[in-house]
Amino acid sequence: MESVRFASPAALEAAVGRKVATGAWIVMDQPRIDGFAETTGDHQWIHVDTARAEKESPFGGTIAHGFLVISAAAASMLDVVAVEQTGMAVIYGLDKVRFVSPVPQGSRIRAVIGLQALEPRGEGMQARWEVTVEREGSDKPAAAFELVVRYYPAA
Repeated sequence: MESVRFASPAALEAAVGRKVATGAWIVMDQPRIDGFAETTGDHQWIHVDTARAEKESPFGGTIAHGFLVISAAAASMLDVVAVEQTGMAVIYGLDKVRFVSPVPQGSRIRAVIGLQALEPRGEGMQARWEVTVEREGSDKPAAAFELVVRYYPAA
């Protein structure tokens, strides 16, 4: 796992256009999938019915919810990218979300994070992070998306 610290939101400017960090591996095991299903109410059998998924699914078992995959990847950014001198950072949104390939239960995923753009927003800065979710042992990414984060100065 690579991690990087930026002295301030303005210091992000030097990282625009390049890969910044790679997150730690996250296991998408059945308890995590079941917990996400419970939280969101998405109990589709492809995610939670292991017996049925083993028989009927083209993946040979259950798969993680797409939104679980991107949520875990976005959250892992907090472990590897630190922006200091920030009063508050908020996720403003997601753009260009693509669920490229399934994540079978038991798989390990990680986020590869690059900084696509940075622009002033009022008193703060808005960063557009490019996130690719890798699945261990797969040539195809599990997902890809742009994570838009706003950094506000301390009051």
